[in-house]
This record gives sequence, structure tokens and C-alpha cells, in this order.
Amino acid sequence: MTAFFLQQLINGLTLGAVYGLIAIGYTMVYGIIGMINFAHGEVYMVSAYLCAIGLALLSFLGIHSFPLLIFATLVFTIVVTGVYGWGDRAHRLPAAAQLDAAGAADLGYRDVADPAELCPAEPGAEPAGDPDAA
Repeated sequence: MTAFFLQQLINGLTLGAVYGLIAIGYTMVYGIIGMINFAHGEVYMVSAYLCAIGLALLSFLGIHSFPLLIFATLVFTIVVTGVYGWGDRAHRLPAAAQLDAAGAADLGYRDVADPAELCPAEPGAEPAGDPDAA
């Protein structure tokens, strides 16, 4: 019973952290451009794919050590922070240019992480199995 409780506690904290990140993202976007932008799904999906690819690559290279994974995470964080610092110049642009940059980034994520392109449905596709069998 204790193991189940601890697992559910970890699940709840993880889900709460994800909700918090989403809320912070909406707050930042609304504070910067003054409008609601619901493009966070694409951002989180791209991030999840990059994490899965990174973990698969590290395990393929034989890196199964937790301290090395923490180190790789720190290196990745430093790189992302550097890219953010480089892109911070957009913050100094006039307001109209900021809106253009935000719109371009939104369209870029939509092109990269379009769910319809990741899992295309064929016309006339039907679910597998016999619907009358139930």
C-alpha cells in the first residue's frame, strides 16, 4: 500500500508540474503580446519527442548512469539558455516586430508538430475489429 501511495504521489507532483509549466507559458505569452495563444501543445509535443530521442540516443551509446543523464541535461540546459540569450534581441525590437516574431514562431511550431501530418488518417479508414461482436 505504501508503494502505491508513493507512486501516486510522484504521479500527482509530475502532473502538477506540467500544469504549472503550461500556466506559466500562457501567462508569459499573454503578458508579452497581450493575446492568448494556444500553441503550447505543439511546443510540449516537440519537447517530448526531443527528450525521447535524446534518451534513446544516450541509451544506444551505452549511457545508463543517472549522474551522466543529469550532466547531459545540464549541458542541454546551457545550450538552450544560450540560444535564448541570442534570441533575446527580439525583445528589444518594436512591438510590431515582436508580434511578427511571435506569429512566425507559432507558425513554425505548427509546421513542425502538426498532428495531422504525424499520424495521417487515410480516407475511408475504419476501426479494426467487428463492431457487432460486443
